[in-house]
Amino acid sequence: MREAFIVDGVSPMEIVAANFLDLNALNRLERRCFGADAWPLLDLIAVLTLREVVRLKAVEHGQMIGFIAGDPRPTQGFAWIATVGVAPEFRRRGVGRLLLRACEARLTTPTLRLSVRMTNRGRFGCTRKKATLAWTCFRTTIAMGRQQS
Repeated sequence: MREAFIVDGVSPMEIVAANFLDLNALNRLERRCFGADAWPLLDLIAVLTLREVVRLKAVEHGQMIGFIAGDPRPTQGFAWIATVGVAPEFRRRGVGRLLLRACEARLTTPTLRLSVRMTNRGRFGCTRKKATLAWTCFRTTIAMGRQQS
């Protein structure tokens, strides 16, 4: 399913499924977004090929500008947002929020969890449809849960 958005009043952006053919673009995006914390190549291959993972990319003018992966754990009652990243020059335009909403719509568990560095938690002040956010701070992570409305 393709979703088209106008994110800054001018530029068209699409959110579409990602696959193994996106490996090089995702590797470049990971390095730009996370530097030394970027996932190694084998992890990128896994996230792009594991059957149950929801993986979406934001594309503008043929370029991957963002990526999100959701790992459903239905027997545990939640899904992990394994990664979400937006290229630095495309941040603060709502791309991450749109990726999160699109991923959430494809996951069926009642709870989402997202772990981020404590120094990065300010970037996740986004609002989400159908969700009440509950933030619990841990020493190095934040768990984000939602309650069904």
